[in-house]
Amino acid sequence: MSRAQLTSTDQQNSGGPVSPFVAGKNKIINGDFGVWQRGTSFTPTSGSFTADRWRNYFDGSGSTRTYSQQTFTPGSAPVAGYEGTYFLRLNQSVAGSGGTYNELDHAIESVRTFAGQTVTLSFWAKAASSTTTGSINLRQAFVSASPNVDNIITSSVSLTTNWQRFSFTMTLPSVAGKTISSNASDYLQVIWSLPLNATFTIDTWGWQLEAGSVATPFTTASGTFQGELALCQRYYYFMTDGNGGKSLGVAAYISSTQVRTSITFPVTMRTTPSLVAASGSNYYQTVVNGAGGNYINSLSINAANPQTCEIYGTAPSASAGLAGVLEAVSSSASIAFSAEL
Repeated sequence: MSRAQLTSTDQQNSGGPVSPFVAGKNKIINGDFGVWQRGTSFTPTSGSFTADRWRNYFDGSGSTRTYSQQTFTPGSAPVAGYEGTYFLRLNQSVAGSGGTYNELDHAIESVRTFAGQTVTLSFWAKAASSTTTGSINLRQAFVSASPNVDNIITSSVSLTTNWQRFSFTMTLPSVAGKTISSNASDYLQVIWSLPLNATFTIDTWGWQLEAGSVATPFTTASGTFQGELALCQRYYYFMTDGNGGKSLGVAAYISSTQVRTSITFPVTMRTTPSLVAASGSNYYQTVVNGAGGNYINSLSINAANPQTCEIYGTAPSASAGLAGVLEAVSSSASIAFSAEL
């Protein structure tokens, strides 16, 4: 296991003994903000993702916000003995107006998660100046079946300029008698209400949702960096940008103008994904018999399932049956697959 996953809260706070690590205890994926497939700095639109599995929702107008990856100076992570690498910074430099919600959200697959159980939510946070945020809600989202159930675990969080661990406990309602969406898109959503129509800088790290009434030692959902990346790739797989000419796979001309290639995902995705591909002049090319320059401006899905995908593009005329390599060549080209909740 990497990154001192066995370090206990006792040891972190008082130098006491190490507690056993329990894989899967934490239902929040990427709670230590170790995975950033989409980039490291964002000026988000409402509903867009930042660090993997974390997104922002807001309304109102005129605000300026930046969410970014920040790196801990070695030895400065909020718990002694656990060397976190990154944390998430939420900055709103222009307040804006008319906002009625401003949220940091994390969706946990399946509304059955912890239903009818006592749970504890914990995390670390600080602010550039004393800041009071809004409520934290554990929403049971049934997705167009039964109505959502909002469960406020705390009405506010008071941040100081020093890292603090916050911990809140409640018993979630049972799902007995509820109708759960038949397409497996239901979820348990952690919603942190951020300040409205205000300026702030908030740093946060180490989010954990677990069964029981005590905040136990923080661990990631998997306990390893590779495991956490694989968990994130169940929902979003960033394949490549175009820097340096990245091979996407062996391609074949199935007609004189259409090129197809197959991609196998590194892990089984939550559902059949959609393609998120940048398009523009000369973004992609096929290399046939060692010669490039057969440019493709956009790619589309021909067929897909949670394990594999076939994508295609329209290329300059060639002979059907020719094979080559499909590459992303523009620095602006990118390909990802999304099966997010």
